[in-house]
Amino acid sequence: MKKKNRWFIALAAVGIHICIGSVYAWSVLTKPVMAAMGMTLSETTWAFSIAILFLGMSAGLLGGVVERMGPSKSGLLSAAFFGTGLLGTALAIHVHSALLLYIFYGMIGGIGLGTGYITPVSTLVKWFPEHRGFATGLAIMGFGFAALVAGPLMRFLTDNYGLVPNFLILGIAYAVIISLSASYLRPPKKGEIPVMLDDVLKREAEKGNKRTVLGPQMTRKEAMHTWKWYALWWIFFTNITCGIGLLAVASPMAQEVIGMTPVQAASLVGIIGIVNGGGRILWSTISDWIGRGVVYMVFFALEVWAFYHLSITTEGLIFQALVLLIISCYGGGFSCMPAYLSDIFGVKQLSSIHGSILTAWGMAGVAGPAILAFMKEHTGGYTATLHLFAALLALAFLIAAVLRWRNEVDKKKWAMEDEKKTAVMKPAEAKA
Repeated sequence: MKKKNRWFIALAAVGIHICIGSVYAWSVLTKPVMAAMGMTLSETTWAFSIAILFLGMSAGLLGGVVERMGPSKSGLLSAAFFGTGLLGTALAIHVHSALLLYIFYGMIGGIGLGTGYITPVSTLVKWFPEHRGFATGLAIMGFGFAALVAGPLMRFLTDNYGLVPNFLILGIAYAVIISLSASYLRPPKKGEIPVMLDDVLKREAEKGNKRTVLGPQMTRKEAMHTWKWYALWWIFFTNITCGIGLLAVASPMAQEVIGMTPVQAASLVGIIGIVNGGGRILWSTISDWIGRGVVYMVFFALEVWAFYHLSITTEGLIFQALVLLIISCYGGGFSCMPAYLSDIFGVKQLSSIHGSILTAWGMAGVAGPAILAFMKEHTGGYTATLHLFAALLALAFLIAAVLRWRNEVDKKKWAMEDEKKTAVMKPAEAKA
């Protein structure tokens, strides 16, 4: 079999994520969909919320299936669901059916999102064993940056060809790109990369490397029977809930709090997209040097400070800087999680374990905007919500700190057990 280039593997992973990440550009189509179907803003927004919900739920429920199928076949599965979802959305708009819109864009498209999101993760970790954070951040960065490409493209297609042709063209194009990208994905074989993952883990253990926590290779079922899985689920849920809540109101909040014009607020949203994508690769790369546990503690410390000050500032530049800081941590939380899971639970069933954690995203995609809308309606402003988010993030900081401390204790225990095994094996080898 011909050797594969790991940078082309990374490019294939980005190809999948930049297609499915187009879901972040849904707001570009909100008004055209409302006009075409006679729906309200809240009714239209439900299509996006259902898609995110099914992303998380399908990633959790189908993680084991993706693991067994392998990256190529699971990528083709994603192409089939996501492409069908967009083509079905064109049909829903053509016949003016909100139910079909929710089924095709939300449910079927959401399943394509979930399977496509987790497909490249464990494969990339194995191709870049010495830089696991960077590798997963590279692919997930594509998901964050996708709106920058998809937004203008959707606007162009809709303005020049119409809303229905827009979904038909994108449905076919994305299905083809995802399929071609998936066909190149597979785990590395001996000799294809300088060093295999097992060798890297062994070397890091021997050096007492504090960047990672090297535990047993767990199955998804074993991982979900540990308190660490629940701790990771909660900190992931908290980071997304607060971040996506801010994303949902970034434009109107900027106009109300600091007096931005709609055009200026739209520019801020564009910059948010850049920072969201850039934060994913930046923070995941940093995590390779200081450790994933430390990075999550830094996230939550910065966000507690930023959300509190966001509630009291009315100065334009400070407001924008705080929003962008929060969004960079929000994006970084996505990219650092797969590598953190590999540190703690191993890579035996990483796609499956990662999928189970992504159920937090599905829940947060509904919880974040819902909490913010409820609080805004009952308090008349954003201050109480920002204080609530700061409190939730402070709790998440404490959980992250306990998790890191416990990992360090467990790491020493595992190292001692390895030393005992080595000591037992050496006399036996000498007799042989």
